[in-house]
Formats: sequence, structure tokens, C-alpha cells
Amino acid sequence: MAATSLRRAHLTLGVLTLINLLNYLDRYVLSGMLPLVQEHFGRNDAEMGLLTSSFLVVYSIVSPFTGYLGDRFARRFLVAGGVILWSAATVYSGLARSFEELLLARSLIGIGEAGYAAVAPGLISDRYEEKRRGRMMALFYAALPVGSALGFTLGGALGTALGWRSAFFVAGAPGLLLGLAALLFPEPRRGATDAQGPTTEKASAREILVHLLRTPAFVLNTAGYTAATFAMGGLAAWWPTFLYRERGLSLDHAGYVFGALLVVAGFAGTLAGGWLGDRIHERNRGGHFLAAGWGLLVAAPLAVLGIAFENPTGYWSAVFVCLFFLFFNTAPLNAALCNVVPAHMRSTAVAVNVLVIHMLGDAISPFLMGAISDATGSLVYGLLLAALMIAVGGAILVASAPVLRRALTPPEPTPSRMP
Repeated sequence: MAATSLRRAHLTLGVLTLINLLNYLDRYVLSGMLPLVQEHFGRNDAEMGLLTSSFLVVYSIVSPFTGYLGDRFARRFLVAGGVILWSAATVYSGLARSFEELLLARSLIGIGEAGYAAVAPGLISDRYEEKRRGRMMALFYAALPVGSALGFTLGGALGTALGWRSAFFVAGAPGLLLGLAALLFPEPRRGATDAQGPTTEKASAREILVHLLRTPAFVLNTAGYTAATFAMGGLAAWWPTFLYRERGLSLDHAGYVFGALLVVAGFAGTLAGGWLGDRIHERNRGGHFLAAGWGLLVAAPLAVLGIAFENPTGYWSAVFVCLFFLFFNTAPLNAALCNVVPAHMRSTAVAVNVLVIHMLGDAISPFLMGAISDATGSLVYGLLLAALMIAVGGAILVASAPVLRRALTPPEPTPSRMP
């Protein structure tokens, strides 16, 4: 890759990563000060939960539409428009005069983030060749745990010191500047770093969906990723509460330590997974599935140990290592997705993947695990369901590695017959 092209690639990646960090900061700033907002509006827990659920449902449903637009029009406009919309909606959250207005603002954040999240992986893929995509995706997705932690921290600190409205103002303002910056970076040609070369081809929504359903590597990727997302969403929602109820920790201590471990383990695991996936990919083109799948298979028994251990050293150690390997899958699976889908279909493919993994994953797992807890009288069985889903996801991906390898291996030319 030429020096100029590499600089442009790094600039694009840097801007997108900063936006992704802000994405998760804005998403989770409310969680850091939820009791303050709840007290102000006088709503119950179920109604406050709607603020999170509404965002996730809107984000997932809108993603396929923005993804399709991303495959047909200049993506930097979708990125910029999405960032500016969700940042403005975050500021609007601080101006909300009623609970219903705040609910509307959180839904608008979902629309804005859908415009950005669907196209960003495709932009990165068009800047970096296949053999480097896992590591570049890892840098991009490492913003997830960091941004989430900053959101919790900013919401709690500013909400307590200056009021919850001020926290929304501070969280939303930087995105308006980053949105304008996104307009300035040049749009890469679709497929510019693919072996087949750049393309100007366009496909209808029906053609894209049929192609995705007929691409086994995409379907199996989505299945394994859904299982992992189900587990991660459920564990994040209930593990601190389990430690509070079953191990006698104070709720704030359990949440603080779990959050700190999530940031460190998530950041390190995301980077390690991207690096290892690319290294295995160099020798075996099913390597991205192998790195993600074996990471999940290692994480599954560690989740069980984190549930079973009763001493703090034991369960905190198990939780940390479990989270590290859980985050292994993020970069390899997104790199594999982009590698098996044609460049002119990638934004829609990412969006369909987002819709499935969230609607069948972390949108339902906290409820199902809570229902199991209600039925059995213990959170243990709900957490064990999450551990089982981690193992299921790992088994799907490891078993599917040959499918990915065949999808990425060009067919051998048929020898011509002698006349």
C-alpha cells in the first residue's frame, strides 16, 4: 500500500474510531445516571428500561434501510448525518420536558447510530486489504468498551455534580464537530483493496438478501455472533446483580469492579482477537472463525467458574478472563463478514447482521434470563444459559471454519483440454 493511501486509510480509521467511541459514550451516558433521571420523572423500573429498549429496537430495525442506502450512495454523508443526528438527539435529551420527550430523543439516537454503524466496516474494508482487516477492525471496535466506560463515568460524575441535563449536553456536543469532520475525508472506491478490484456495481435489496441467504459463511457468522451477543447482553445485565444477591457484594461495588474489568478485558480482548485472527488467516483462510470460535469455547467454562466460585479472587479472576475471550470474536467476525460479501453489498450485509444479532441476542437475553431467575428463584440458572450460549456460538464458528476457508479460496482453474 502506497504511503499516501496508507495515510488516508489511517485518517479514515482514526476518525471512524473516535466516532465509534463517542457512539458508545452517548449510548451509555444515561445508564450512569439513571436513578437521577428516574427520580426527576417519577417513573418505575420497567418504564426506565424502555429508554434502553427503544434505542436498541429502533437502531436494529432502521439499520437495514441505512445499510441499503450505504451501498448506493456516498457513505461519508450517511456517517456525518448519523453522527450529527444522534449528537443533536443527545443534546435534546438534556432539554426533554417530559418522559415521552426523552423517549423520543433516545429513539432518534438509534436512528442516527444506525446510519453510521452500518457503513463503517465497509469503509474500513475499502481502505485495508483482506489480510489486515482483522487488526484494523480491532482498533475500531476497541472503542466499544472504552466508550461504554466513559459513558457510565461521565453520566455518573457530571450527573451528580451538575445535574443530568448537563451530562447530556457535554456528551452530545463533540459529535457535532466529528460529524462535520466526517464530511472531509475522501470516499474510497468500493472494493478498492479487494483482489477483484474496485466496483461500481449496484444491487437491488432483493438481490442482496438472496445473495446473503445463499452465502453459508455469512449465515453461520451471524448465527455464531447472535449466540455470543445473547450471552454478552445477558451477562452485562445480570452478573453484577448476581454478585450482589448471591455473593453479598454491595451493588455499587459489584457494578464498579465489573465495569472496570469489562473495560480492560474488552479492550485487550478485542485487540488480541483481531491480531490473532489475522495471523491464523495468513495460514488458514478460515482463521477468523477459528480465532472467534475458540475464544468463545475458552470463555464458556470460565463463565461457569465465575458463577461457581464463592471467593472474590476466584470469581473476579474468572470473570476477567471470560470477558477477555468473549471480546475475541468482535473484530474477526466483522472482518470475515466483509471478506465474504461483495463490496457493493457490504453495508446492507452489516446492517442485516446487526438486526439479527440484536433482535435475537441482547434485546431478549436480559428478559429471558430474568424470567428463568423468577421461575427458579435463583439467577444461577439464567447465567448458566448465557454460558451455554457462549459454547453454542463457539461450536458453530469452529465447525464453520472450513466453510469460510472455501468461501475465500479462489477456485482452481480448470485445465484446458488438448485438441
